[in-house]
Amino acid sequence: MSEYEMFSRRKAFSLLGLGAALSFAAVPLLTSDAQAQTVGMERRHERRAGRHERRTERRTGRHERREERRQ
Repeated sequence: MSEYEMFSRRKAFSLLGLGAALSFAAVPLLTSDAQAQTVGMERRHERRAGRHERRTERRTGRHERREERRQ
């Protein structure tokens, strides 16, 4: 052997595994926090916003009617 040490298969596979583990760990750090806005997601968001709006209108109307009855 010269001044370079021979690499065993076990050592090569452990280095390969370590590299793969580090790359998988780095993926979340490199991705952005932007939400994927697909057509379906936008439609869902609009439906939810409409439901919340209708619910608050029902609640305020209910409270107003209740107050009128109590007077």
